[in-house]
Amino acid sequence: MDVEKEVFLQEFGESYGYPNGPKTIDEIRATEFKRLDGKVYLDHAGATLYSESQMEAIFKNLTANVYGNPHSQSDTSSATGDLVREARQQVLDYFKASPKEYSCIFTSGATAALKLVGESFPWSRNSCFMYTMENHNSVLGIREYALDQGASAFAIDIEEETVHHKLSNGSAASMGALQHQVQRRNEARFPENEPTGNVYNLFAFPSECNFSGLKFSLDLVKTIKKDSKRILGGSPFCNGHWMVFIDAAKGCATEPPDLSQYPADFVCVSFYKIFGYPTGLGALLARNDAAKLLKKTYFSGGTVAASIADVDFVQRRKAVEELFEDGTISFLSIASILHGFRILNSLTVAAISQHTKSLAIYVRKMLLSLGHENGASVCIIYGCQDSKVLYRDFGPVISFNLKRPDGSWYGYREVEKLASLSGIQLRTGCFCNPGACAKYLGLSHLDLLSNIEAGHVCWDDHDILNGKPTGAVRVSFGYMSTYEDAKSFIDFVRRSFVELPNCTANGFQLKQGREIRPAASFYLKNMIIYPIKSCGGFSVESWPLSSTGLRHDREWVLTGLSGEILTQKKVPDMCSISTFIDINQGILFVESPRCKDRLHINLMLDSCNSEKEEIHNHGHRYEVLGYNNEVNTWFSNAIGRPCILARSFSSSYNGCLNKGKKTGICRDVQGILNFVNEAQLLLISEESVADLNNRLSKNAKEGAQGAPVQVNPMRFRPNIVISGGEPYAEDGWRNIKMGNKCFTSVGGCNRCQMINIVQDAGQTQKSNEPLATLASYRRVKGKILFGILLKYERCEEEEGKEVVDGDNDLWLQVGQEVYPDSFQHQGNSMEQRFCNLKMK
Repeated sequence: MDVEKEVFLQEFGESYGYPNGPKTIDEIRATEFKRLDGKVYLDHAGATLYSESQMEAIFKNLTANVYGNPHSQSDTSSATGDLVREARQQVLDYFKASPKEYSCIFTSGATAALKLVGESFPWSRNSCFMYTMENHNSVLGIREYALDQGASAFAIDIEEETVHHKLSNGSAASMGALQHQVQRRNEARFPENEPTGNVYNLFAFPSECNFSGLKFSLDLVKTIKKDSKRILGGSPFCNGHWMVFIDAAKGCATEPPDLSQYPADFVCVSFYKIFGYPTGLGALLARNDAAKLLKKTYFSGGTVAASIADVDFVQRRKAVEELFEDGTISFLSIASILHGFRILNSLTVAAISQHTKSLAIYVRKMLLSLGHENGASVCIIYGCQDSKVLYRDFGPVISFNLKRPDGSWYGYREVEKLASLSGIQLRTGCFCNPGACAKYLGLSHLDLLSNIEAGHVCWDDHDILNGKPTGAVRVSFGYMSTYEDAKSFIDFVRRSFVELPNCTANGFQLKQGREIRPAASFYLKNMIIYPIKSCGGFSVESWPLSSTGLRHDREWVLTGLSGEILTQKKVPDMCSISTFIDINQGILFVESPRCKDRLHINLMLDSCNSEKEEIHNHGHRYEVLGYNNEVNTWFSNAIGRPCILARSFSSSYNGCLNKGKKTGICRDVQGILNFVNEAQLLLISEESVADLNNRLSKNAKEGAQGAPVQVNPMRFRPNIVISGGEPYAEDGWRNIKMGNKCFTSVGGCNRCQMINIVQDAGQTQKSNEPLATLASYRRVKGKILFGILLKYERCEEEEGKEVVDGDNDLWLQVGQEVYPDSFQHQGNSMEQRFCNLKMK
């Protein structure tokens, strides 16, 4: 056992690892979660993991028994009915809810449970829907039902001491709330008189915030129901009947609300959040007297005792469950939850809570202790900004953002990408909790609207806008999480984001190099053309240039039937399509192992036979022509899905395509482009690839995960491969001549997971390399750079020339010398040039 773990166990040994349970945490991981070997899973708030014995028990049960539709009287139906009743009781027991007071209504998830209450709640013009700022979107959606019925809605912020501490002796003297703006719809006016009589209001809050992990005091249930004035003060909404909904979807995995002590009217739960399987199944726990107030309109099979088809007559069933469970319930999934509960009950919820809490406290402490070489803090934890609040009542969730030494933010997508390369799975964004996200990140309404105008939506890559994060990084723990998981994560953060002296931050191992050699040191080694975007290319000894770069490069594209551009990311089989252009014959030849015949496509534009259409790609608008059904059928067979071949014959930049007026990933926004992502040409250096391979070999020898990997320049899909000079000399190039042709560098090429995918004997194989190694020393402001992007610039003597047979003036030739004109190369080392690049 290492020293650091010994220190951890000295502090948390009584809580960590189920010392009094049937199995220790190490035994659980070794026997129940063997599939996690080599992986660190830290998104249990999103979905926890099922165990092997759980699934074995489910499979054994389903293969040994016959379960029929419960809406019948057969033996198999009766067996199903008994099983469903047992499952309902298990759910009620988990929440310590008496079946005399509560009913368990099975739904398709927590969201469906929330929707059920929202659409059937007895809203009136004098009703109110009140909710805490820290709520999931699925809770906020109830607001639509309230406002559509003329009711009011508003958010509140519970005072900090109320959230964190239970009230002594049941007193609510210190409770209070900050009320946000009241929302009304349909020009409904604020009620002149206080709501009285049979007016019903609904208050919703989470037992645990899925953004920060902050636990809300369940005393709120009693306070709102019995003495709402202590929360609302002099608000006219104090009166009327207040009902309370607890969103326990996150919190119930480690601390389910005790309904015998805190009698909420409604509680929702999703079972995959508790024990991983099944998904698509949840429940609404409803107080029987509260359920009677819900106004259900729709009826279906199973919810009616009798109905007449041609007369307006229906008699609904009386039992709460039967009244609200439309159609046939997911009875086989319901059978599965019993085995999940058995595992939790064997460990006990209290032990699970202590185990996961110990890991969360450890990670919070370690993150807060990290500092850059200049003394600046690395991590901001939301809801827990200093060591004094480490032991407050938080669940096993930690949301944070990371800072550079200069105070600027690392984007959460950068953190997520690098974590994935290190085998760590976590979550980023706002986690469908916009109120908590805005509150903790300090985003005003103006900030939020500005971000939306900039094109930011959930799950996109806009992680930093106007200098502020738009979301956060979240790690969360489950009952099977280990100290080793937590330690691996902390090591990853320290290795990847803590600045070290001498410009070696973020794992940069910058090369100490000499000055760039004379230009004759570099020559054009190979040239590759890719006629169809994301399909195979072919090498040439010489090739003509055009206003779009290399003639016919990425001039064709495959699209889906709905118009989306297909790439290898979406359709890996595209890489098995090989291409070749015979310039003299004017024919594009295409082959596929799935197609018997070789396809011939005439390069003359008049071979296209469709009307002009438009395609948009990375801020550029393309006018394209299509081909006949025979060609499209060939490509559909080649990639195994319907598609259409289109050819570009003109393109222009259209910044209006992006609502945020951003150029997307395209660098050459003014150039004439075919279907490229960033620029006309990509240049790769053989020496840079050789240096990368040396690092890959060194990592393999030092015991890094995975088999040794070696790559060749073709892994990066370059157009130009050069040889000579120092590794990464191309980083500092601004202007380049190949032969007598002029090119301008538009910057380094940002690499993605695609370079980790390789086709071998028809099989797609994926690893973390070489991107993981590149990330360790080629990271610049969230981008992993390798190779440079080029734009072809016609020299004055070339203007007006066209390529004709026998005219080599506008052709590139393999073997031609490459003449770089680098910036700031005099007196600067390679390390200094790359540091300059970092700052840009």
